[in-house]
Amino acid sequence: MKTTRLTRGIQPILAILACLLVIGIPLYLLVITSFKSDAEAQVPDLSLPTTWHIAENYGRAISDGDVLGGLFGSLLVTVPSVFGVLVLGSAASWVLARRSSKLMGLLYSVGISGIILPPAVVTMVLTLQSLGLDGTALGMIGVYMGMFMATAIFFTTGFVRNIPVELEEAARIDGASPFKVYVRIVLPLLRPVIATAAILVTLSVWNEVFYAFFVLSGSGASTLPLNLFNVASQSEYVKNWNLIFAYVVLMSIPMVVTFIIAQRRIVAGVTAGAVK
Repeated sequence: MKTTRLTRGIQPILAILACLLVIGIPLYLLVITSFKSDAEAQVPDLSLPTTWHIAENYGRAISDGDVLGGLFGSLLVTVPSVFGVLVLGSAASWVLARRSSKLMGLLYSVGISGIILPPAVVTMVLTLQSLGLDGTALGMIGVYMGMFMATAIFFTTGFVRNIPVELEEAARIDGASPFKVYVRIVLPLLRPVIATAAILVTLSVWNEVFYAFFVLSGSGASTLPLNLFNVASQSEYVKNWNLIFAYVVLMSIPMVVTFIIAQRRIVAGVTAGAVK
């Protein structure tokens, strides 16, 4: 009995220590290095800076990395992409979950195949060029919607199957159209899973740089990760980890705030569903 209680008491402590080791130390290294001078940041370590260069480093990161322009570009691409993925993905999941046939099973398999089958870069770029969308935010939005639609479909379809069909049937008896059934009955019940999908898709789109490099490189549009890549590739910034880490901190702040807000909504949505 004592051994069981001791084990239960140790497990939370071990979990906290593991989180501090895996997350806390790298995060501390990132932040503390962004406060150091160029000379001290040549070889990043856990020591405190001899002289603090907070305003200087973050000011140079904002100006040299075009943080404000990259922030506008990231928002311009991320917000419509996430909104489109959630709206179209949840609607498609409702249809796929409510209709049981071989065709729907095939469409579901095709819909979630994007999780393990990334788009081919060459084909994607050539398609955008033929449509006149290469180097544009609209083309980047289309790419991201195609890439992460599978995530929304995968998460939402299983959740829809657990919603009682009787709710939808009662609405149809009252004369509600399929659109009204989806908007007024199904969509409000999907809030917890939509919040979860929104976090995953937002983080993925916000931090993505590989496809943005091929689609937006050389154009006037840009994003925060793409600006970071361009700045870090310059010879004068190769070993200036303090400036690179300062840019990473600035780039991460919006996502940290978004994650905290969305996480609270997930807990609230799950709790409300359990009470009902």
